[in-house]
Amino acid sequence: MLDAETKRRIDTARDILVGKVPDPKSQVEQITIALIYKFMDDMDAESEELGGKRKFFAGEFAQYGWPKLVRAGLGGHEVLNLYSEAITRMPENPGIPPLFRDIFKNAFLPYRDPETLRAFLKIIDEFEYDHSERLGDAFEYLLSVLGSQGDAGQFRTPRHIIDFIVSIVDPKKDETILDPACGTAGFLISSYKHILKSNTDDKGHSTLTPDEKGKLADNFKGYDISPDMVRLSLVNLYLHGFVAPQVHEYDTLTSEDRWNEYADVILANPPFMSPKGGIRPHNRFSVQSKRSEVLFVDYMAEHLTPNGRAGIIVPEGIIFQSQNAYKQLRKMLVEEYLVAVVSLPAGVFNPYSGVKTSILILDKALARRRDHIGFFKVENDGFDLGAQRRKIDENDLPQIEQALTDYLKMDEQDKDASELMLNKFIGQGSVQIVSKEKIAANSEYNLSGERYRENKNVGLSFPLVSIGDSELFQIESGGTPKSSVEEYWDGGIQWATLVDLPPTDLVTEIRTTQRTISESGLARSSAKLLPENSVIVSTRATIGRIGINRIPLATNQGFKNIVIKDASTVMPEYVALAITKLVPLMDSWASGGTFKEISKSKFCELQIPLPPLEVQREIVTEIESYQKVIDGARAVVENYQPHITIALDWPTVELESVCNEILSGGTPPTNHGEYWKGEIPWITSADIINLKTAKPRKYITEEAIKESATNLIKRGNIIVVTRVGLGKLFKNNFDICISQDSQGLILKDVVNADYLLYVLKDKVINFKQTSQGSTIQGVTKKQLAEIEIPLPSLEIQQNIAQEIETEQSLVSANQDLIARMEKKIQAAIERVWGKPDVEMTRNKSNERNHKEH
Repeated sequence: MLDAETKRRIDTARDILVGKVPDPKSQVEQITIALIYKFMDDMDAESEELGGKRKFFAGEFAQYGWPKLVRAGLGGHEVLNLYSEAITRMPENPGIPPLFRDIFKNAFLPYRDPETLRAFLKIIDEFEYDHSERLGDAFEYLLSVLGSQGDAGQFRTPRHIIDFIVSIVDPKKDETILDPACGTAGFLISSYKHILKSNTDDKGHSTLTPDEKGKLADNFKGYDISPDMVRLSLVNLYLHGFVAPQVHEYDTLTSEDRWNEYADVILANPPFMSPKGGIRPHNRFSVQSKRSEVLFVDYMAEHLTPNGRAGIIVPEGIIFQSQNAYKQLRKMLVEEYLVAVVSLPAGVFNPYSGVKTSILILDKALARRRDHIGFFKVENDGFDLGAQRRKIDENDLPQIEQALTDYLKMDEQDKDASELMLNKFIGQGSVQIVSKEKIAANSEYNLSGERYRENKNVGLSFPLVSIGDSELFQIESGGTPKSSVEEYWDGGIQWATLVDLPPTDLVTEIRTTQRTISESGLARSSAKLLPENSVIVSTRATIGRIGINRIPLATNQGFKNIVIKDASTVMPEYVALAITKLVPLMDSWASGGTFKEISKSKFCELQIPLPPLEVQREIVTEIESYQKVIDGARAVVENYQPHITIALDWPTVELESVCNEILSGGTPPTNHGEYWKGEIPWITSADIINLKTAKPRKYITEEAIKESATNLIKRGNIIVVTRVGLGKLFKNNFDICISQDSQGLILKDVVNADYLLYVLKDKVINFKQTSQGSTIQGVTKKQLAEIEIPLPSLEIQQNIAQEIETEQSLVSANQDLIARMEKKIQAAIERVWGKPDVEMTRNKSNERNHKEH
């Protein structure tokens, strides 16, 4: 685990650099170079202590020794010139091994500010070299700040996803392991840790022999086209115990130099993007393509040994794109290599990319013995899918890992046990076993598990009908009149687009549209006038918004529309609700370049269960009752604003009269790293979450408070943001320091803090109206002090604050109610798909038992 002191040192080093080196990757490179520089000197010092000699800083390079850089009396520009010259010349140093020469290759100092360098080197001087896991974890933390290298399609792979893949592929101590697009060597290090952990006894002691340990590091290899990534990989592996790591600057797709090198295990998250004009590979690939993701997967498959295995993260294009190269690749994988596909939720790579990805599991030997492929679906990976990727309780990875591991070992069981296991997998909603024959049936070799999901869930008691059933439905596409012809627009015919179906609605009832077209616009386009109570489904770009038109209307071409032909058999409301369960399937079926789209023929293949009309009516009525509760609760949540009714006899006072003082904030000097190693929270406006919550990211010392303009605000007072983040408020429930963006109101006992918080919240708009400043908007301390507030007795203030707190708890209860009703709606829909509501089944069972007794 990363210790807090090391983490703070790294954070401080980055804070010092950020003003001169804003790019995170460049910050990491500068810290990496400086750490290795310092560690080489540490190793020289250790050698001297043991009776040996210096070798890293010897001869003419002795002048660059670390103590000479940080010695007292050396001028700022002298330090800058000495350090800059040292890192530039270090690749020429005959006393350092090739590994370190590679690390310093092309190194340079990207700024010329002596004070920044002094402060930076002072922090680096606090690090000490050792081979402990602690230092390796520190470097892993440093690498975690790397963001998107988006031009190359490279995204940092989350650690838990790497570990998941490594656990599934299960590299062994005597196997060669390769990552041909290794980035910062995350897969290689995870594999190394996995092997060490797999070779321990019950007491946690290693069972590897000295000879096995010696050979182990030689089994790991990595390639990367970027010299910066190679440098970071070398350092990362070195700090994890690899004395001579084998990572090479190599273009895997265009160079043939290493084509004849194979590996037992290949693990990678290759770049997803191709440069303009595509890749120009050599001609030894089995699949001819200019797309990097196609070529990388081809390379990895072809470079496995006869018993080789691989785990590869791929974008969705590999899964279903219809171009010949993609189909040819999938055909090769299905026939020779592929044993499983793991679908990951979109957002796993946030905040760098929202791209949808999957994991291909290859096993060259096992694939020859199997006539089927496993599809595994991960809904939650333990983190939410927003930009912040906050930790959540829902995590499918452990059970998917267990199911997939069992599936891969299925051949090791006896035949009867294997069949039982196979049936168990088929019964699980997140797992499917699909025959290779079925995957190859239409020559598309589509690798989306949803495509092969049959609507035959356990317990399904209603017949399935196709949306293309011409006796029940008529499917109409939409269209758009020419925008350049004025007479086609603003007529008497309602014309629906996506804006008329809000994404928050499960099913939208359309009673009007934002745009209209004319009779001539309808006649001269492919748009069709739909009768009332048709089901409107978006099937292009944004797939799966659903509505029912309560008025005749037409739609644009982004919709497929279901006209109900037999109202005595089918309710449109039921059809709309049933289709909500097919949205993931529709999304997986969609194809196309600029816009993914479902063709009319594919749309007609959709099937829904069709219970009797009275059952449909019961389900629709039940869901409508839940929806009414949701609508009411949502109205409460959206419309609630705490309000204070001001009585005429309340005195009005200026804000400063209820404060002992108003304290400004400030920022301790960032070039004094020791100031940022304390335990006192220091917050900016970005740390304020809401009126009662803040999450500090930095902590300072008491000395930092004395040496800066910041102030300590005792708990129970109010922070008001008056510059960046203007208008934010926060009642602190712990002692904190504040930045210069805020003012701290130190309250007298004549005012209740919660009451004042709500009063000031209503005046936020006034802050913005009176704000001044050209570069940064803000209000002055004087303007803040002069804000007028009503001040009733303390008892009335407390009653008002308590009343608002009660109201807010009721609003929160409405939010919980919305979530509960949404779950009930989903349970009701799932019942007709053969997934009964457990709670309802239990209640009915209890009713039967009660009647029997």
